[in-house]
Amino acid sequence: MKHAVQVTILGQQYTVRTEASAEEVRRVADFVNQKIAEVAANKAVDTLNTAVLALMNVAGAYLQLLDAEDRYHGDVEGQLQRLLERLEQACPSNSEAVDGN
Repeated sequence: MKHAVQVTILGQQYTVRTEASAEEVRRVADFVNQKIAEVAANKAVDTLNTAVLALMNVAGAYLQLLDAEDRYHGDVEGQLQRLLERLEQACPSNSEAVDGN
């Protein structure tokens, strides 16, 4: 069941209706505020530009993680395929074993 959680981002209060726990929503809001603060540090940037730049940074990091995950899964699939081929070479299939008798 959804419930309301209030968070503050860029000094603006938001009410989020969610099924996630209040702690998780606040954790996300804290992360967003941290990323915005990193972009805004030592720069005179307006609020919208700050939010867009922070979002670009987060999106870039997210896409890098997706790419790394894809590479990892590709590596694992390749290794499993090689192991399967080795097993097939080492152990003849049941039909080959029956035909060989």
